[in-house]
Amino acid sequence: MAAARAPSRPPIVGLLLAAGGSTRFRASTGRDKLAEPIPLGLPCAGIPVIAAALSALRPAVDEVVAVVDRDNRRAIGLIEALGCIPLPCASAGSGESIALGVAARPDAFGWLVALGDMPFIRTATIRAVAKALESANLVAPVYRGRRGHPVGFGRIHAPALFKLAGDEGARAVLAASQPLLIETDDPGVVRDIDSPEDWKAAAGDAR
Repeated sequence: MAAARAPSRPPIVGLLLAAGGSTRFRASTGRDKLAEPIPLGLPCAGIPVIAAALSALRPAVDEVVAVVDRDNRRAIGLIEALGCIPLPCASAGSGESIALGVAARPDAFGWLVALGDMPFIRTATIRAVAKALESANLVAPVYRGRRGHPVGFGRIHAPALFKLAGDEGARAVLAASQPLLIETDDPGVVRDIDSPEDWKAAAGDAR
């Protein structure tokens, strides 16, 4: 179930970036990390990585648009099965993916940019970022001094987000403004899965 919103407010849209090539993980395993089941002993064990990321994001925002490689039929199917909107494109870097997602929902109140390979973020953490975005133009969670995801962008940043390209994400936008930082005890905000070795670090978080 999506988050409830005030009737007078446009939607806060979750943008899940899932159009990368999973290069490091695929080189090690020959498999797509987004469809990789989370190992036993970890939160959401047995659930594909992208499904876990979507399941945490979907209840915290008004709708979710997932920018996904158009050739990744497995990921597109998982996105649709969870009631989210796939935005298929050619394999794209994070900057281009953000621009495509914002362009798909240009009238949103704001956008929460999340990553498809970060399956351990708590829904409560995402809700806190979304709530803060109602009164701040730029919001990010912080875990033990490290800024993480999702990052919330208010509508004022739309022109800059439209122009993003390549794989630099929104670093330039973040560098140009001072985000509201929300301290959290949620290690999932800084834990992505780039290679099979990253499961070990995630297991350490779960202890």
